[in-house]
Amino acid sequence: MTLGTNKSSLTIRHLGLQDFSVTFEAMKAYVDQRSDSSCDEIWFLEHNPIFTQGQAGKSDHILTPGEILVIKTDRGGQVTYHGPGQITAYLMIDLKRLSIGVRDLVTLMEQALVDCLDYWNIEASPRSDAPGVYTSEGYKIASLGLRIRKGCSYHGLNFNIDMDMSPWSRINPCGLGVKMTQLADLVEPSPSKQQVIDKLAELLQLALGYNSYQLGSESILAEYKSKEI
Repeated sequence: MTLGTNKSSLTIRHLGLQDFSVTFEAMKAYVDQRSDSSCDEIWFLEHNPIFTQGQAGKSDHILTPGEILVIKTDRGGQVTYHGPGQITAYLMIDLKRLSIGVRDLVTLMEQALVDCLDYWNIEASPRSDAPGVYTSEGYKIASLGLRIRKGCSYHGLNFNIDMDMSPWSRINPCGLGVKMTQLADLVEPSPSKQQVIDKLAELLQLALGYNSYQLGSESILAEYKSKEI
């Protein structure tokens, strides 16, 4: 795997629809192999249907998974759902280099999501007792979960755009008993996923203190697609 060499640059990759296990292994490898001069990266993608259980996840929050696989991960948080129509953004950020803490990263991610929703005239905010972003009616529209290794982050956020919402009823999302919503149910006409990705990428870039970003290729995942994870 080729790592970046410009410590002042941010790379954003648009990876399309991917299996969770492939990107999970690639994220961990990127963090393990990166150096002080490696680029910070944000990967935008969607996942095939899957439930993931964070380190704080409780098995009784997985109600009736049915045919959808449940995978335990090393991120913070509890159980959540990933599927097509949901934007996932994985942030591989060197916190030491940017002189920010984990709480700072969580806050700027939440604010970027709030600002993104505000762009489409949707009022939303974070909650002090549970990471994520919630509409003014109390519905959850975005979830967060991070892992820090060697002073660098991976995992990130999930933003419900235009997806099949029925699998959410098979779990207790994030252990909160909260109702979930998505952008397509709040805006008419609903923006495209690419429009949302472009706006969120801009907001995250600015929040992290970068003036611009460069686009990277999907090839970063190629070596993992042929492996049985």
